[in-house]
Amino acid sequence: MKESRQTFLNLFLLLLLLKTSSSSPPPRGKDPRPPSLPFGLYKGHTCVGCVLVVSVIEQLAQWHNSTVKAAVERLCNYIPEKLQGFCYVLAELYGPHIAELIDREMNADVVCHSLRLCKQDPGQLLCHLYSPPKVGLSVAIRKAKRIMKTSKDLKSFLGFSSVCAFPLLANLCEKIKYVLRNKLPFEDFDGDKFSTFPTLRGYHWRGRDCNDKNTTVYPGRRPDNWDAKSDSNCNGIWGVDPKDGIPYEEKFCKGADSKGVVLLGDSAGAHFHIPPEWMTVTQMSAKSFFNLPMAFSDELDWPQFSEITGFLNSTIGGWTDSLYLRLRKRNRCNHRDLQNISQNGGSSGNILSLIKSLARNQLLDNPAIVIYATIGNDVCNGERDTLAHMTTPKEMLSNVVQALRYLDSHLPNGSHVILTGLVDGRFLWDNLHDRYHPLGQLNKDVTYSQLYTFLDCLQVSPCSGWLTPNETLRNLTSERPRSGARWEASPGS
Repeated sequence: MKESRQTFLNLFLLLLLLKTSSSSPPPRGKDPRPPSLPFGLYKGHTCVGCVLVVSVIEQLAQWHNSTVKAAVERLCNYIPEKLQGFCYVLAELYGPHIAELIDREMNADVVCHSLRLCKQDPGQLLCHLYSPPKVGLSVAIRKAKRIMKTSKDLKSFLGFSSVCAFPLLANLCEKIKYVLRNKLPFEDFDGDKFSTFPTLRGYHWRGRDCNDKNTTVYPGRRPDNWDAKSDSNCNGIWGVDPKDGIPYEEKFCKGADSKGVVLLGDSAGAHFHIPPEWMTVTQMSAKSFFNLPMAFSDELDWPQFSEITGFLNSTIGGWTDSLYLRLRKRNRCNHRDLQNISQNGGSSGNILSLIKSLARNQLLDNPAIVIYATIGNDVCNGERDTLAHMTTPKEMLSNVVQALRYLDSHLPNGSHVILTGLVDGRFLWDNLHDRYHPLGQLNKDVTYSQLYTFLDCLQVSPCSGWLTPNETLRNLTSERPRSGARWEASPGS
């Protein structure tokens, strides 16, 4: 099982690198993309990933005054050993072409377009992160394509319509699709939606199962016969006090009003984060990437550190002070009773599918405090006509009511639901647009404004309405929920 898990993890990481390696999660509007995995479907994210990696290689060579080949080897050596095999395969495949073009002073945009990892749709402008070369981006790309003699191996690799077209990977790909689609643990032997494995939607997202071979044992249930003989709810309290014969669970937890914490949310609730040291060569070392496998197998989210369900001391800056930890501190009987049911791009529309992964039995489980927090994706998308693709007020009202009805039919009596509103995301542009992105720290050549424009050109911006130099559009995006509230309240509309 351990070997198959590692094979799965390696493939999962490769797919996510190709699919979601931008500095922000893939956009999810009212019509989420299906969770299929072909190369072409997320070509915008593939382009972002290529530009990011090539930029890091180029800057590593510059910072360490080395050849490009040495920089590629250095980067692969930084990556945890169990993933270095994939790095060296990709380095063997792309490395010579990248090195040749960088040595001829071609920047990352030109390299990735010439490798066909950045593609231009008919009528679309050439997307670029860096300032175009003096000769112009189109001319530079044509020159790079003439210089580069693409190998048969590279042609063969790019000829696959999908990673899943590789022999022997079809079954693993189906399992990956299941995890991405249903947001349920990859490793869950008894099918109770709880796991003993941390990532791949395991116990970083939900309380850790204490018996993955018994479907009646899981976090959050009411104790079976006060857990006199075994720990049925995984809070660590079981057995009988020999002094008086009273079960410890009854003695400590009876009348304690135990409640679990459930979050229905988006990337903010899932605690999406790409460590800046992954992109800042002046800070880069093997230590920078020690958490790379965990991060990618958690979809670049860190729910174990989040403000609602966090339970581990943060290793990515700051400290963990979550609602779950506060409830647990007040009542130790709440131990492990948490569920983070969030996804990057979560909105009121796709939460209706996500909510079905909730694990709560009305008759057997404790009540829960549910936080409904889709704070931006109903007005955020990566579409060119972003306003037309926002969730309408009527749609959002319908979505929220449907979610509440589902919760009402699945939560035990005594549960509570807390609804949060949309944020005003204008602060993002106001505070970040003129700052240098980690990729621009070394040469002072990439600001967040340039990054936002690049992502918007590729139609993978997490929020075209807020991450834009167009002040009018930023204001319209923020006005959308407020105007919607007025529209709903108006009896004449």
